[in-house]
Amino acid sequence: MRELYIANKNYSSWSLRPWVLMMQLNIPFIEQLVPFSQQGNFEKFRTFSPSGKVPCLVQKDIVVWDSLAITEFLYETHKDIWPEQIKARAFARCAAAEMHSGFSTLRSTCGMSCCHRVKLHKISDALKADIARLNELFEQGLSTFGGPFIAGNRFTAADAFFAPVAFRMQSYDLPFSETAKQYLNHLLALPAMQNWYQQALAEPWQDQAHDAEIANFGQVIADYRQSS
Repeated sequence: MRELYIANKNYSSWSLRPWVLMMQLNIPFIEQLVPFSQQGNFEKFRTFSPSGKVPCLVQKDIVVWDSLAITEFLYETHKDIWPEQIKARAFARCAAAEMHSGFSTLRSTCGMSCCHRVKLHKISDALKADIARLNELFEQGLSTFGGPFIAGNRFTAADAFFAPVAFRMQSYDLPFSETAKQYLNHLLALPAMQNWYQQALAEPWQDQAHDAEIANFGQVIADYRQSS
């Protein structure tokens, strides 16, 4: 049985992507959750991940330590990971890769924290540009392939890669277009996303570094953690 190593569900956007993909598509795995440490994670995570980061998938003697690489590894045996139609599959792969490597301002300004609701001090021009590009991507995918998912009528890896954006929209009330909001709210309502969210709220760990970073960029107006 394959094992998926992840970190805290409240904070770890990178962990969310393969987790929600496998859960939503009913791909069996054993979850191995290793929480973030106040003293640093690198050496602890290096015991299972060559990069010292999560997520990391282990299947017998095969170790896959990047979220996009995990997606492509799973596609070798689960063809529903990507759209069947070649044009949709090409778009989905491009969209996922752009999310994987880009949108740095969104990541740094709006760190994922499922439990928090935050009013940003300001929305910078760089953040506006990231949101505008995401609006464009979502609207292009939905209009071209018919929705309700970004590359057609079923959930694929491309949607999994935008799952953290959905939680960021919820936490920071980001000014996406109405079309983008409908798409992201559709992701939030998925059973796997709701499963992740409820587990995130119930986690006993609170990471001071992550919480301080969130407070640097905005006013925390609510914290829904059950352990608060």
